[in-house]
Amino acid sequence: MAGHSHWANIAHKKSAIDNKRGKLWSKLSKALIVAAKEGGGDPTTNLKLRYAINDAKAGNMPKDTIERSIKKGTGELEGGNLEQVLYEGYGPAGVAVLCEILTDNRNRTAPEVRKIFEVAGGKLGATGCVAWMFDRKLLVRVAKEKIGEEALMEVAIEAGADDVRTEGELYEIIAEPESYATVCSALEAAGIQTDGSEITRIPKDTVDISGDDARRVLKMMTALDDHDDVQTVSANFNIPDEALAELEL
Repeated sequence: MAGHSHWANIAHKKSAIDNKRGKLWSKLSKALIVAAKEGGGDPTTNLKLRYAINDAKAGNMPKDTIERSIKKGTGELEGGNLEQVLYEGYGPAGVAVLCEILTDNRNRTAPEVRKIFEVAGGKLGATGCVAWMFDRKLLVRVAKEKIGEEALMEVAIEAGADDVRTEGELYEIIAEPESYATVCSALEAAGIQTDGSEITRIPKDTVDISGDDARRVLKMMTALDDHDDVQTVSANFNIPDEALAELEL
């Protein structure tokens, strides 16, 4: 399994549990704020906002909370002053890690993220230390039960996607970030319901890990993913199938 896909699949399953607890509302709210700030508060003309709203509804976020987040993004309410930051560094076994951050207080977030790295035996690095190992891509998830692979591939590739691949119970559509509107609009027009979309980082190459290294890396990834200010976390690890079975995930 590719490192990104493996972690993305674990994180996707974990988010279903977290959503029930309301743990992801902060992240969903920030995604709404940024989408509204970048493209306006009307989801009929702002596709990114429309998908952020869909994700928020899937996370059981109340309608009034969604509306407040959008108004923060458009400046109608205070609280929309978020800074986008990319933190990067190394985890256990030399695994490269990238964290996309949305924060209203970098002085608070930086030491908290640094501590997560250090507790895991890793180290937060300087700007640019590992970013070159990743490609920035659009990732759209579609449940296998919604559509066949050939039909999905036909729509996605025609819309400009780079690839469609299988990961567990999901299909993952990979495309350039600039294709966000084109790909998502094509899926919507074809009546294909998605299980979420994001602009994320996909490793160009991966490193194999297993045993205690794999456990430490996954523990660190979970801690980063659980941080309210971390919107996405990506890494370049690969856990071979035989090693994955031993982890009892």
